[in-house]
Amino acid sequence: MRYAYYPGCSLEGTAKEYDLSTRATFRALGIELEELPDWSCCGASSAHTTNHLLAVALPTRNLVIAEKQGLDLVAPCAACFNRLVTAQHKMEQDARLKGKVEQVVEGEYQGTVKVKAVLEVLATDFGVEKVREMVTKPLKGLRVASYYGCLLVRPPEVTKFDDPENPTTMDALVEASGAEAVMWPHKTECCGGSFAFARVDIVEKLSNDILAAAKSNGADCIATACPLCQANLDMRQKAIEKQFGTTYNMPIYYITELLGLALGLEPRSLGLGTHMVESLRLLREKELA
Repeated sequence: MRYAYYPGCSLEGTAKEYDLSTRATFRALGIELEELPDWSCCGASSAHTTNHLLAVALPTRNLVIAEKQGLDLVAPCAACFNRLVTAQHKMEQDARLKGKVEQVVEGEYQGTVKVKAVLEVLATDFGVEKVREMVTKPLKGLRVASYYGCLLVRPPEVTKFDDPENPTTMDALVEASGAEAVMWPHKTECCGGSFAFARVDIVEKLSNDILAAAKSNGADCIATACPLCQANLDMRQKAIEKQFGTTYNMPIYYITELLGLALGLEPRSLGLGTHMVESLRLLREKELA
């Protein structure tokens, strides 16, 4: 199995551990990733609020490059994934817009590439059962709240991936790793996303609701596939605890970190230990690292 790989800006900065763990986990499963040559920012978080043409042209430039590679494109970041599939949707629906975008990117968009989220590749293309068969170090005793966020599966007519209200692909992968996927009501609730700097009060309120729901349903930790979600729940957790007078001390892992660990990979090679909330202590307590 071979895919073009679009890391996006976050995975080269604040979410480096997501990049590390995705590459390592895919490699352990025998899935080849070829980084998209000369890729550029997809405009996530800001372009779609300022310039409609730019919001479509930025991700389309990367799609045109991927078409030349002749491979389906994996986008680990939920925001990048959403912007790429949204651009595809708009180009398919609006021929006039497509013509304008092609002028901007100086290339023809043919629509031959399928953009896929990491969860889709692992659970659907590779297969949950095959992942389970390759697990060498089951994460027994670890209770995980699978958090999809609001960008990965919505809007369903655009993302065309999993159920928009009750997605289950991450839960299935968590179970395949040997851990327990807890039932909880905040799988797709928004954490505040790009309000991270403009309205910290909103981010802290929404993120607190998510952490509280995970804790009250017995989760030891949260697994996510979105750098924005991971950053809000991880980096802001101490501030949230202070603001709401509570204690969570809950690690926020990328799903690829947990899967990589279950596949027998070394924690440091997955970026574990680099989070703001201590991520190795829980694993040591469970005798998993």
